[in-house]
Amino acid sequence: MNVSGVNAVSEFILLSFPCSREVQVLLFVLFSVSYILTLMGNGAIICAVKLDHRLHTPMYVLLANFSFLEICYINTTVPSMLGNFLSETKTISFTGCFLQFYFFFSLGTTETFLLPLMAFDRYMAICRPLHYSTIMSSHLCMNLVALCWVMAFLCYPVPIYFITQLPFCGPNTIDHFVCDPGPLLALSCIPAPGIELSCSILSSLIIFITFFSVLVSYALILRAVLRVPSAAGRRKAFSTCGSHLVVVSLFYGTLMVMYISPTSGNPAGIQKIVTLFYSSVTPLVNPLIYSLRNKDMKTALRKIQMHAKINHSE
Repeated sequence: MNVSGVNAVSEFILLSFPCSREVQVLLFVLFSVSYILTLMGNGAIICAVKLDHRLHTPMYVLLANFSFLEICYINTTVPSMLGNFLSETKTISFTGCFLQFYFFFSLGTTETFLLPLMAFDRYMAICRPLHYSTIMSSHLCMNLVALCWVMAFLCYPVPIYFITQLPFCGPNTIDHFVCDPGPLLALSCIPAPGIELSCSILSSLIIFITFFSVLVSYALILRAVLRVPSAAGRRKAFSTCGSHLVVVSLFYGTLMVMYISPTSGNPAGIQKIVTLFYSSVTPLVNPLIYSLRNKDMKTALRKIQMHAKINHSE
Protein backbone atom coordinates (compact mmCIF):
# COMPACT_ATOMS: atom_id res chain seq x y z
CA MET A 1 0.00 0.00 0.00
CA ASN A 2 2.80 2.35 0.84
CA VAL A 3 4.67 3.35 -2.30
CA SER A 4 6.33 6.55 -1.15
CA GLY A 5 9.59 4.91 -0.07
CA VAL A 6 9.81 7.35 2.84
CA ASN A 7 8.33 5.21 5.60
CA ALA A 8 10.69 3.39 7.90
CA VAL A 9 7.74 1.81 9.72
CA SER A 10 6.68 -1.57 8.34
CA GLU A 11 4.39 -2.48 11.24
CA PHE A 12 2.55 -0.88 14.12
CA ILE A 13 2.16 -1.94 17.73
CA LEU A 14 -1.41 -1.86 19.02
CA LEU A 15 -1.18 -1.42 22.78
CA SER A 16 -4.87 -2.35 23.21
CA PHE A 17 -5.45 -2.49 27.00
CA PRO A 18 -2.05 -2.55 28.78
CA CYS A 19 -2.31 -4.65 31.93
CA SER A 20 -0.91 -7.78 33.58
CA ARG A 21 -0.85 -11.12 31.77
CA GLU A 22 -3.59 -12.51 34.02
CA VAL A 23 -5.91 -9.59 33.24
CA GLN A 24 -5.13 -9.96 29.51
CA VAL A 25 -6.25 -13.60 29.67
CA LEU A 26 -9.40 -12.59 31.57
CA LEU A 27 -10.19 -9.94 28.94
CA PHE A 28 -9.61 -12.55 26.23
CA VAL A 29 -12.18 -14.85 27.82
CA LEU A 30 -14.74 -12.05 28.37
CA PHE A 31 -14.48 -10.68 24.84
CA SER A 32 -14.49 -14.20 23.36
CA VAL A 33 -17.80 -14.91 25.08
CA SER A 34 -19.15 -11.52 23.96
CA TYR A 35 -17.98 -12.20 20.40
CA ILE A 36 -19.65 -15.62 20.26
CA LEU A 37 -22.90 -14.26 21.72
CA THR A 38 -22.88 -11.44 19.17
CA LEU A 39 -22.45 -13.88 16.29
CA MET A 40 -25.20 -16.12 17.68
CA GLY A 41 -27.65 -13.27 18.35
CA ASN A 42 -27.29 -11.60 14.96
CA GLY A 43 -27.10 -14.97 13.21
CA ALA A 44 -30.38 -16.01 14.87
CA ILE A 45 -32.11 -12.89 13.51
CA ILE A 46 -30.82 -13.63 9.99
CA CYS A 47 -32.03 -17.24 10.23
CA ALA A 48 -35.41 -16.18 11.63
CA VAL A 49 -36.02 -13.77 8.75
CA LYS A 50 -34.82 -16.29 6.17
CA LEU A 51 -36.88 -19.23 7.47
CA ASP A 52 -40.13 -17.49 8.47
CA HIS A 53 -42.05 -16.40 5.37
CA ARG A 54 -44.13 -13.98 7.43
CA LEU A 55 -40.95 -11.96 7.98
CA HIS A 56 -40.24 -11.56 4.28
CA THR A 57 -41.18 -7.88 4.42
CA PRO A 58 -38.96 -4.80 3.92
CA MET A 59 -38.84 -4.11 7.66
CA TYR A 60 -37.40 -7.54 8.50
CA VAL A 61 -35.25 -7.76 5.37
CA LEU A 62 -33.61 -4.51 6.49
CA LEU A 63 -33.23 -5.93 10.00
CA ALA A 64 -31.55 -9.08 8.63
CA ASN A 65 -29.19 -6.94 6.55
CA PHE A 66 -28.45 -4.87 9.64
CA SER A 67 -27.60 -8.04 11.60
CA PHE A 68 -25.35 -9.25 8.78
CA LEU A 69 -23.63 -5.86 8.83
CA GLU A 70 -23.08 -6.14 12.59
CA ILE A 71 -21.42 -9.53 12.10
CA CYS A 72 -19.09 -8.07 9.47
CA TYR A 73 -18.45 -5.03 11.65
CA ILE A 74 -17.24 -6.90 14.73
CA ASN A 75 -15.06 -9.15 12.56
CA THR A 76 -12.95 -6.13 11.56
CA THR A 77 -11.81 -5.53 15.15
CA VAL A 78 -12.64 -8.26 17.67
CA PRO A 79 -10.63 -11.20 16.22
CA SER A 80 -7.48 -9.06 15.98
CA MET A 81 -8.14 -7.69 19.48
CA LEU A 82 -8.48 -11.23 20.85
CA GLY A 83 -5.21 -12.21 19.21
CA ASN A 84 -3.63 -9.07 20.63
CA PHE A 85 -4.55 -10.09 24.19
CA LEU A 86 -2.50 -13.29 23.86
CA SER A 87 0.30 -11.86 21.73
CA GLU A 88 3.69 -10.88 23.11
CA THR A 89 4.55 -8.49 20.27
CA LYS A 90 1.04 -7.01 19.63
CA THR A 91 2.06 -5.99 16.12
CA ILE A 92 0.03 -5.40 12.98
CA SER A 93 1.56 -4.88 9.54
CA PHE A 94 1.45 -1.51 7.81
CA THR A 95 -0.88 -2.88 5.13
CA GLY A 96 -2.98 -4.80 7.65
CA CYS A 97 -3.44 -1.68 9.75
CA PHE A 98 -4.79 0.38 6.87
CA LEU A 99 -6.95 -2.46 5.60
CA GLN A 100 -8.50 -2.67 9.07
CA PHE A 101 -8.95 1.12 9.03
CA TYR A 102 -10.70 0.91 5.65
CA PHE A 103 -13.11 -1.92 6.48
CA PHE A 104 -13.82 -0.61 9.98
CA PHE A 105 -14.81 2.81 8.67
CA SER A 106 -16.57 1.53 5.54
CA LEU A 107 -18.76 -0.86 7.55
CA GLY A 108 -19.43 1.82 10.16
CA THR A 109 -20.45 4.19 7.36
CA THR A 110 -22.72 1.48 5.93
CA GLU A 111 -24.47 1.40 9.30
CA THR A 112 -24.95 5.18 9.26
CA PHE A 113 -26.61 4.80 5.83
CA LEU A 114 -28.69 1.76 6.77
CA LEU A 115 -30.21 3.28 9.92
CA PRO A 116 -31.86 6.19 8.01
CA LEU A 117 -33.16 3.66 5.48
CA MET A 118 -34.75 1.68 8.32
CA ALA A 119 -36.25 4.92 9.67
CA PHE A 120 -37.62 5.76 6.21
CA ASP A 121 -39.20 2.31 6.02
CA ARG A 122 -40.99 2.93 9.34
CA TYR A 123 -42.08 6.37 8.11
CA MET A 124 -43.61 4.86 4.98
CA ALA A 125 -45.32 2.06 6.95
CA ILE A 126 -46.86 4.40 9.54
CA CYS A 127 -47.40 7.65 7.65
CA ARG A 128 -48.15 6.28 4.15
CA PRO A 129 -49.70 2.84 4.85
CA LEU A 130 -51.84 2.80 1.69
CA HIS A 131 -48.81 3.37 -0.54
CA TYR A 132 -46.31 1.38 1.51
CA SER A 133 -46.52 -1.96 -0.29
CA THR A 134 -46.42 -0.23 -3.68
CA ILE A 135 -43.47 2.06 -3.00
CA MET A 136 -41.42 -0.04 -0.57
CA SER A 137 -41.25 -3.18 -2.68
CA SER A 138 -38.74 -5.94 -2.05
CA HIS A 139 -36.91 -4.99 -5.24
CA LEU A 140 -36.56 -1.35 -4.19
CA CYS A 141 -35.57 -2.39 -0.68
CA MET A 142 -32.71 -4.57 -1.90
CA ASN A 143 -31.55 -1.91 -4.35
CA LEU A 144 -31.43 0.68 -1.55
CA VAL A 145 -29.52 -1.72 0.69
CA ALA A 146 -27.00 -2.36 -2.09
CA LEU A 147 -26.66 1.38 -2.63
CA CYS A 148 -25.89 1.87 1.08
CA TRP A 149 -23.07 -0.67 0.90
CA VAL A 150 -21.57 0.66 -2.34
CA MET A 151 -21.67 4.31 -1.28
CA ALA A 152 -20.15 3.53 2.12
CA PHE A 153 -17.23 1.61 0.63
CA LEU A 154 -16.49 4.50 -1.75
CA CYS A 155 -16.20 7.14 0.99
CA TYR A 156 -12.79 6.43 2.49
CA PRO A 157 -10.34 5.05 -0.13
CA VAL A 158 -9.03 8.51 -1.08
CA PRO A 159 -8.47 9.82 2.51
CA ILE A 160 -6.84 6.52 3.50
CA TYR A 161 -4.58 6.60 0.45
CA PHE A 162 -3.29 10.06 1.39
CA ILE A 163 -2.68 8.96 4.97
CA THR A 164 -0.61 5.99 3.73
CA GLN A 165 1.60 8.45 1.83
CA LEU A 166 2.57 10.29 5.00
CA PRO A 167 6.06 9.50 6.33
CA PHE A 168 5.94 7.18 9.36
CA CYS A 169 9.50 7.02 10.66
CA GLY A 170 8.80 6.05 14.29
CA PRO A 171 7.62 5.64 16.94
CA ASN A 172 5.13 3.03 15.75
CA THR A 173 3.08 2.47 18.91
CA ILE A 174 -0.69 3.09 18.69
CA ASP A 175 -2.38 3.44 22.08
CA HIS A 176 -5.57 1.79 20.85
CA PHE A 177 -6.94 -1.64 19.92
CA VAL A 178 -7.83 -0.60 16.36
CA CYS A 179 -6.10 1.43 13.66
CA ASP A 180 -7.92 4.73 14.11
CA PRO A 181 -7.18 7.95 12.16
CA GLY A 182 -6.42 10.10 15.23
CA PRO A 183 -3.64 7.90 16.66
CA LEU A 184 -2.31 7.17 13.15
CA LEU A 185 -2.04 10.85 12.20
CA ALA A 186 -0.31 11.52 15.54
CA LEU A 187 2.46 9.09 14.50
CA SER A 188 3.24 10.87 11.23
CA CYS A 189 6.67 12.53 11.12
CA ILE A 190 5.16 15.68 9.65
CA PRO A 191 1.92 17.47 10.59
CA ALA A 192 -0.94 16.86 8.20
CA PRO A 193 -3.64 19.40 9.13
CA GLY A 194 -5.23 19.20 5.68
CA ILE A 195 -5.75 15.44 5.85
CA GLU A 196 -6.85 15.70 9.49
CA LEU A 197 -9.40 18.39 8.62
CA SER A 198 -10.70 16.54 5.54
CA CYS A 199 -11.21 13.32 7.58
CA SER A 200 -13.02 15.29 10.28
CA ILE A 201 -15.25 17.08 7.75
CA LEU A 202 -16.07 13.85 5.90
CA SER A 203 -16.96 12.03 9.12
CA SER A 204 -18.99 14.99 10.39
CA LEU A 205 -20.96 15.30 7.14
CA ILE A 206 -21.77 11.59 7.07
CA ILE A 207 -22.83 11.53 10.72
CA PHE A 208 -24.87 14.73 10.74
CA ILE A 209 -26.62 14.22 7.39
CA THR A 210 -27.68 10.67 8.19
CA PHE A 211 -28.60 11.55 11.78
CA PHE A 212 -30.69 14.48 10.55
CA SER A 213 -32.45 12.13 8.11
CA VAL A 214 -33.34 9.81 11.00
CA LEU A 215 -34.62 12.74 13.08
CA VAL A 216 -36.80 14.00 10.22
CA SER A 217 -38.32 10.55 9.67
CA TYR A 218 -39.13 10.12 13.35
CA ALA A 219 -40.44 13.65 13.72
CA LEU A 220 -42.93 12.91 10.94
CA ILE A 221 -43.73 9.53 12.53
CA LEU A 222 -44.31 11.16 15.92
CA ARG A 223 -46.64 13.73 14.38
CA ALA A 224 -48.62 10.97 12.64
CA VAL A 225 -48.76 8.78 15.75
CA LEU A 226 -50.05 11.59 17.94
CA ARG A 227 -52.98 11.95 15.52
CA VAL A 228 -53.99 8.30 15.96
CA PRO A 229 -57.27 8.38 17.93
CA SER A 230 -56.86 5.10 19.83
CA ALA A 231 -54.35 4.62 22.62
CA ALA A 232 -53.76 1.03 21.48
CA GLY A 233 -52.84 2.23 17.99
CA ARG A 234 -50.39 4.75 19.41
CA ARG A 235 -48.77 2.14 21.63
CA LYS A 236 -48.35 -0.26 18.71
CA ALA A 237 -46.71 2.42 16.56
CA PHE A 238 -44.36 3.51 19.35
CA SER A 239 -43.47 -0.11 20.10
CA THR A 240 -42.59 -0.70 16.45
CA CYS A 241 -40.21 2.27 16.40
CA GLY A 242 -38.90 2.14 19.98
CA SER A 243 -36.23 -0.50 19.39
CA HIS A 244 -34.89 1.33 16.36
CA LEU A 245 -34.67 4.59 18.29
CA VAL A 246 -32.68 2.90 21.07
CA VAL A 247 -30.19 1.51 18.53
CA VAL A 248 -29.91 4.90 16.80
CA SER A 249 -29.26 6.67 20.12
CA LEU A 250 -26.55 4.20 21.17
CA PHE A 251 -24.78 4.25 17.81
CA TYR A 252 -24.88 7.95 16.94
CA GLY A 253 -24.23 9.07 20.52
CA THR A 254 -20.88 7.30 20.65
CA LEU A 255 -19.97 8.23 17.06
CA MET A 256 -20.42 11.93 17.76
CA VAL A 257 -18.16 11.73 20.79
CA MET A 258 -15.38 10.14 18.73
CA TYR A 259 -15.39 11.38 15.16
CA ILE A 260 -16.84 14.85 14.96
CA SER A 261 -13.43 16.03 16.13
CA PRO A 262 -11.16 12.98 16.11
CA THR A 263 -8.11 14.72 17.56
CA SER A 264 -9.87 17.06 19.97
CA GLY A 265 -7.79 15.90 22.91
CA ASN A 266 -9.90 13.03 24.20
CA PRO A 267 -7.70 10.89 26.46
CA ALA A 268 -6.63 7.59 24.92
CA GLY A 269 -8.57 5.68 27.58
CA ILE A 270 -11.80 7.50 26.72
CA GLN A 271 -11.25 6.89 23.00
CA LYS A 272 -10.81 3.17 23.60
CA ILE A 273 -13.90 2.86 25.79
CA VAL A 274 -16.11 4.81 23.36
CA THR A 275 -14.79 2.86 20.35
CA LEU A 276 -15.26 -0.41 22.23
CA PHE A 277 -18.85 0.57 23.00
CA TYR A 278 -20.02 1.15 19.43
CA SER A 279 -17.81 -1.49 17.80
CA SER A 280 -18.40 -4.38 20.23
CA VAL A 281 -21.11 -3.63 22.80
CA THR A 282 -23.86 -2.31 20.49
CA PRO A 283 -23.60 -5.28 18.07
CA LEU A 284 -24.07 -7.51 21.13
CA VAL A 285 -27.14 -5.72 22.54
CA ASN A 286 -28.84 -4.89 19.23
CA PRO A 287 -30.30 -8.41 18.74
CA LEU A 288 -31.68 -8.27 22.28
CA ILE A 289 -33.22 -4.85 21.69
CA TYR A 290 -34.92 -5.92 18.47
CA SER A 291 -36.04 -9.38 19.57
CA LEU A 292 -37.31 -8.42 23.03
CA ARG A 293 -39.51 -5.63 21.67
CA ASN A 294 -40.88 -7.46 18.63
CA LYS A 295 -43.56 -10.16 18.96
CA ASP A 296 -43.12 -11.49 15.41
CA MET A 297 -39.37 -11.83 15.90
CA LYS A 298 -39.79 -13.58 19.26
CA THR A 299 -42.27 -16.00 17.70
CA ALA A 300 -39.91 -16.77 14.81
CA LEU A 301 -36.96 -17.30 17.18
CA ARG A 302 -39.03 -19.64 19.36
CA LYS A 303 -39.92 -21.69 16.27
CA ILE A 304 -36.24 -22.00 15.38
CA GLN A 305 -35.46 -23.05 18.94
CA MET A 306 -38.22 -25.68 18.94
CA HIS A 307 -37.12 -26.95 15.53
CA ALA A 308 -33.53 -27.24 16.79
CA LYS A 309 -34.68 -29.17 19.87
CA ILE A 310 -36.72 -31.59 17.76
CA ASN A 311 -33.77 -32.22 15.42
CA HIS A 312 -31.47 -32.71 18.39
CA SER A 313 -33.82 -35.21 20.04
CA GLU A 314 -34.04 -37.20 16.82
